[in-house]
Amino acid sequence: MITVGNDARRLPAVSNFVAGIVGALITAALPAVSFAQTPAYPEKPVRIIVPFAPAGPTDVVARLIAAKLSERLGKQFYIENVIGAGGNTGMGQAARATPDGYTILFVSSSYVVNPSLYPKIPYDPYKDFIPVTVAGDAPNILLVHPSVPARTVSELVDYIKANPGKVSYASAGTGTTPHLSGELFRLSMKLDIVHVPFSGAGPAIQSIAGGHTPMAFTSLPPAIPLIQDGKIRPLAVSAEKRVAALPNVPTLGEAGLPDQEADTLQAVLVPAGTPRPIVEFLYREIKAIVALPDIKERFAVLGLEPVTNTPEEFAAQIKKEIAKWSKVIHDANIKME
Repeated sequence: MITVGNDARRLPAVSNFVAGIVGALITAALPAVSFAQTPAYPEKPVRIIVPFAPAGPTDVVARLIAAKLSERLGKQFYIENVIGAGGNTGMGQAARATPDGYTILFVSSSYVVNPSLYPKIPYDPYKDFIPVTVAGDAPNILLVHPSVPARTVSELVDYIKANPGKVSYASAGTGTTPHLSGELFRLSMKLDIVHVPFSGAGPAIQSIAGGHTPMAFTSLPPAIPLIQDGKIRPLAVSAEKRVAALPNVPTLGEAGLPDQEADTLQAVLVPAGTPRPIVEFLYREIKAIVALPDIKERFAVLGLEPVTNTPEEFAAQIKKEIAKWSKVIHDANIKME
């Protein structure tokens, strides 16, 4: 009994000793756990590369989202316009940036078109970036001057076939998705029409409004004011469903031309190697921003449809779009030097 009593008196001391060892082990492990965690983000200003000139659609959307990110996260998200080579210069610079979350790339559809359009580009669309999300997109639209005797797509096709080689169409430039929409239209209907490239959607729309070109394929947003003024006539949008800005304008599919969907996307990527938690954090933040009433209203004014698909969905979209436009570029023999 005495022995038992002595052992019993020793138990608290033993327990304290074991507890001390366990505590020391936990304390020693804490720095490793803390080190393994992703640090607070952002801790400094974040650069957003826009590979196009200021005031264009991609720049406008990037600035809208950058302002909200700055407001929500307490650090500046600033725009750097790196122009040249149809967006290739800026995209190449972003591909070489440190993958730490402090360089973000905002792109348009040139990201998925340029790999097939140019003989060499300074980025690999599959390996050099991690997709974050498509913030929004705008379908392309088929327009005619009011003097053209066609109020439907089928009537326009008949008009073109009755005037082979005499009908031209304007676009925002060689290799843009509006140009590729025009070529897809031409190839699928076996039409003899002439492409007239301009240096942007604005000049292309002014050309058709002035009657210099009878028809055009352009992105939707810059065309809306002249459509509302009756200076140009919309025949169809190249979207899966009708757009809210022009609910009475059919899709090309509804007009009898299936598989003609084409849009101009506004999307976000980060350099390959960027930590996954940062990618997912940016996706959640941008998704929340695009859902804000004032941003949704601004998108509607710009003719943009909110998207915010997941990084995985965006990655699948990139593969699909590159394959689609590669075929059109090959079949239409479009080349850029």
